[in-house]
Formats: sequence, C-alpha cells, structure tokens
Amino acid sequence: MASNISGKTVPTKSTSSALKTYQASHERIAQIKDTLLFIDNGFVPSDASEFIEVHDPATNNLVTRVPCSTDAEMRACVESAVRALPIWRAKSVMAKQQIMFKFVALIRENMDRLATVITLEGGKTVTDSRGDVLRGLQVAEAACSAPELLKGEVLEVAKDMETRTYRVPLGVVAAICPFNFPSMIPLWTIPIATITGNTLILKPSERVPSAAMILAELSLAAGFPDGVINIIHGARKTVNFILHEPAIKAISFVGSNQAGEYVYTTGSANGKRVMANLGAKNHAVVLPDCNKDHFVNSVLGAAFGASGQRCMALSTLILVGKTKEWLPELVECAKRLRVDGGFEPGADLGPVISPQSKERIESLIDSAKHEGANILLDGRGYAPSKYPGGNWVAPTIIDNVTPSMRCYREEIFGPVLICMSRETLDEAIDIVNKNEYGNGAVIFTQSGSAAETFRHGIEAGQVGINVPLPVPLPMFSFTGNKKSVAGGGASTFYGRPGINFFSQLQTVTSRWSREDIPARQEMSMPTLT
Repeated sequence: MASNISGKTVPTKSTSSALKTYQASHERIAQIKDTLLFIDNGFVPSDASEFIEVHDPATNNLVTRVPCSTDAEMRACVESAVRALPIWRAKSVMAKQQIMFKFVALIRENMDRLATVITLEGGKTVTDSRGDVLRGLQVAEAACSAPELLKGEVLEVAKDMETRTYRVPLGVVAAICPFNFPSMIPLWTIPIATITGNTLILKPSERVPSAAMILAELSLAAGFPDGVINIIHGARKTVNFILHEPAIKAISFVGSNQAGEYVYTTGSANGKRVMANLGAKNHAVVLPDCNKDHFVNSVLGAAFGASGQRCMALSTLILVGKTKEWLPELVECAKRLRVDGGFEPGADLGPVISPQSKERIESLIDSAKHEGANILLDGRGYAPSKYPGGNWVAPTIIDNVTPSMRCYREEIFGPVLICMSRETLDEAIDIVNKNEYGNGAVIFTQSGSAAETFRHGIEAGQVGINVPLPVPLPMFSFTGNKKSVAGGGASTFYGRPGINFFSQLQTVTSRWSREDIPARQEMSMPTLT
C-alpha cells in the first residue's frame, strides 16, 4: 500500500493506494491521509512543512492534505525524469504503443474509482465525473495511433539526395493542471507527452490531487519505466520552479488568465515552449427557426452542468427576435434542476469548488443587479438540507445584460447564465466578435444559410451548430483563440497539433552517390596499411 511505505529511500512499487478507501459519500472521513508524491515510479511521503487542505465542496469536510513540495523533492523529480529520458526515448514507437494500450485499459477499468475522487474533491455529480474521465480517456485512446501520427516524410530532392523528416522528443516536459477537470486535463497531456518520447513532470491542482495520483498508479501498472511520469504538488512556488528549471523544455497549462499569462510570458522568456488555455466567455445565438425543445435542453446542460465550472460553459445567451419570449420557459426548466451533493442520486449539479469561489460568483450576480440587469432566477442563498455547509450556488439567469456590465466582462465560472437580446443575426455576431475571449460560440437554427453565415463571420475558435459544447474529439484539437489561449492559439491541446507541440521536427538530408558503389566485389583478404 502506498500509505504504508517506510520512507523515501525505498519508495513503494505497489499499484494499490490508500485512495481505494475513499468512500462514495459525503460523510466525514475519520482518518485523514496526506497526499503522496510520485517520484521514480514510487509513492513517496513529503518532507514538506507546509500543506494545503483539500475539502469536500458539498460539506467543507477535510478530505486530504496536499504537500507543498520541497526544493529537494522537486529536484528529485527532475533528476528522475532526466535519467529516464534516454531509456524512454530509445524505446520504439511500437513498444510505447503497447504500454499506452495497457494504460487505456486500466483507466477504463478504474473509471468509477476515478469518478469517486473527482466527486469527493471537486464537487461534480458522479455522472459528470465519469464524463471527465471519459473525455481524457479518449485522448489516451487516440494517442495509441502514434505510429501513424509520428510518421515523417521523405522526398528525393536531387540526384542521389533525399530529405527526410522525423518527429523527435523535446526532453523533460511539464503540465500544470486546473481544478475543474482533475482527470481530463492530465490526460490531455500524459498520453501525448509520453508517446512522443518525452518524460513528464505533472503538477495537479492542489484542490483536487487524487485523480492524478490514481493515474500515476495506473501508469506504473501499465509498464511506464521509472521516471517517465513524476508528480509534484504545491501552488505558486511549485509553478515557479517549473517555469525556471532549465531541464524542462515545454509546459502545458490550463487555468485563469492571470495565472496563465504569467506562465506563458515567464516560461517563454526562459526559452520554453508554452501551451496555455485560459479564460472564456462562450456565447449561444438563438434564432426563431430553431428546435425550441432542443435549444432549452442544450442550454440547461451547457450553462449549468459542472456548476458552470468549465472553460467551455455556455455562459452568455443572445436571443434573436421573438426568441426572447422563450426565456420564461427556460427559467421554469432551470428551477427544476436538482442541486445536491454529487453522490446523491438524481443530482443535476453540485457545489462550486470553494467558499471563495461562491463569494466571487455571488458578488458578480450582485453587481448585475446594481448595474441594472434583471435577475430572473436567483440561485444565491440556496443549500440542500442534508448539506448546509457546502459551497452552494443554484442556477441563476440574468436578463437585460449589456456588454459594459461586470458580469459580462468577467468570466463568472459558476452556474450563471446571462442573457441579452438583438433583432438580427448580424447584430448577434457583432457582439460575440467584440468579446475579448474566443474559446467557443454556438448557434441554434434550422437554416443552413444562417448557420453558414454564422460560421463564416464568427471569430471563436470552436463553433457549434446546434451543438452546445463544441469541444472537438481528440482526432482534432482544442482550438480556442484570442484571449482564451495564450499566444493567440498557436499551440493547442491534443490531436496532431498536440503531437507537434510535444515534439521537434528534425530534417535530415542525405547523399548516397551511385558512383560510390564498387565496380566489382573485392574477394581478397583485406589488409591494413
């Protein structure tokens, strides 16, 4: 058991861990165990003097404590990754693929276990937590096609001369992950970074560490060699270590604009590749000819699922023409959504991640009221009777919002849908394009010409046509742009662009002259002269 290891000098090689003891309920945990590090394929207790408490968002009961990794522990992770690099890089792509096949199978076998810790630490409903795991698993499945994705090109460029291209590893890379997708975002990085031959240092969110630790356990069972995957913990100090460590060649990041822009500028200044997904303000444009029932059901899930804590959450509704008349029906449907603990049967959405997040969301709702918006459905002050101490915000719908209002300008990241009305599609497109974010935009319509007008005119990187959450499957890539992706969207997660980010293109030009072929085979004994 990882919880019974004797010390850092003899790290456990067991594929079991104390995480199996996590109950699928919101009851108080009697014996709190600190989260471990994962170094050199071993679960290691930290020598840290500073720990960050992780609480169940439904109750605010303590779940675990996350160590702020010491300098020595972070150095040990880097040294482990550096040692593993030549061994892992030398393995054939077919050998890596076989390990990835096993990793995929183990994730699928442990989906319920992963979903349990996601719900306990992150507050999602169990169904939504399974979706978190599944969308990450799909990236790992796609990474199994590496023999195709890593193929180079060859061209005979002149007589007796050819140029070939190869995809080669960068070296040691790192991933800094957010709280809202404890399994999916690590799985956006682990498969792609490793199948391309790199070794990886992962920093999970200090709010939701346990899913990443289970993934580490599964990577060990799948056969990843020592040091290919390492996990450190912490907050700003750990991030700064990653940004300034010379051995780390590339960083992936998902999180807020403030943190992400710092990661991008600092990492880039230190000569690292940086891929950073940031904030969002995703719009849905609704035309009168759309299927109203489909629109209502789609918006409820996209706006309020995961309590709105998704970078692709549908947070802004632009009602064109008479569709404004549909708002009362949307409000009534939102009232029927069940807000409860994630383990409770029938829960549609759970709590938000922390008391601080709840306070910020409620302040944005309050600002809308003071700036003249109309709160049609107010989710403040709600708490289920069974869990009165949780971080609860029920679905909230705000109408008569203008682009100058704070609730529109800032990412709310909560179960809040803001609404505005326009008379034409062109006016709606203009609003969307003037927003500084560019993750996603959606249109609901049955008109092919309207859909094509929207697609052609919209600037968002991911467009949905009657699809409320247009997040591409992993054969494509996550293509947000503008301020939603640092660097203007030049580097994007998974798919072929993800492969390109985590590998270096190498060209080799060779000349093998036909004139160098011996005229006849020499059969006599060679002599040294």
